[in-house]
Amino acid sequence: MLKVVEERFRSEEGELPGDLDGLAREGARRMLAVALELEVESYLAKHSDARDERGHALVVRNGKARPRKVTVGSGTMEVEAPRVHDRRSGRKFTSRILPPWMRRSPKVNEVIPLLYLRGLSTGDFREALPVLLGEAASGLSPANISRQIGVWEAEIAAWRTRDLSEVDYVYVWADGVHVNVRLGEQDRLCLLVMIGARPDGTKELIAVEDGYRESTESWAHVLRELRRRGMRAPVLAVGDGALGFWAAVRDVWPETREQRDWVHRMANVLDKLPKRLQGPAKTALREIMNAPTREDAEKGIDRFEADYGAKYPKAVNLAAS
Repeated sequence: MLKVVEERFRSEEGELPGDLDGLAREGARRMLAVALELEVESYLAKHSDARDERGHALVVRNGKARPRKVTVGSGTMEVEAPRVHDRRSGRKFTSRILPPWMRRSPKVNEVIPLLYLRGLSTGDFREALPVLLGEAASGLSPANISRQIGVWEAEIAAWRTRDLSEVDYVYVWADGVHVNVRLGEQDRLCLLVMIGARPDGTKELIAVEDGYRESTESWAHVLRELRRRGMRAPVLAVGDGALGFWAAVRDVWPETREQRDWVHRMANVLDKLPKRLQGPAKTALREIMNAPTREDAEKGIDRFEADYGAKYPKAVNLAAS
């Protein structure tokens, strides 16, 4: 197979581009052409026994489709995909590599929302993307970007109202992410984020909602909405020391156990120590965090208290809380 690809790749005529980006695009175009040819040949070989009453093959080549531009990670290229005429009833060849409707690779589609979320306006895409994907980048006009934004918004709305009655989460992690965005006269926006772990260990994003700082009412609104959509109380909730979240958990899921997040706890403990001690203290805290048993963790806390308790009682209290 590799030998066939190499022979076909080398057989194409034409001078290669002199710049790195052009060479990458040309190489991707040639490799895509070879892959499409091999896909068609594989399909023809698989159905070579299909014959009509006169012995004629029912699955044959049918020339090439009209050239079209396809944008991939290495840039935009023109492709002529080979076609297949499948005369069997109810059968039709459709390329899995390059379906008829595809104009952009999935990876390019993933880049667009990231750029939009980073603050790139719909009108700026026309100038920004050709720099990344070549001057021939197609299908990325402001109108197309606006249509995609509408699709994303619909997907987000569906995700935020999805049914959770068939899902169980053993653990949930919650945190507030403060961003530099203001809504009118309000304080900076805080995104309330919750991640859950299912019984098989799979982690999922459960909720991302805007809130006022990390207040009890903001968190309670998020948790009540999750409960309304069928989410059952998790066994354990993990978070930092923000009192708003814990008050909301006790109100909405009183049976859920609580555990402080070690990442925030370690940061708070180290903040109470001078920089010259933070290195060894962090190592000691990691040993406590990763202790195989509760008894080992308590011994680690005792050692931490013996080392730092005399001069830095606040750090020890935070480590043991």
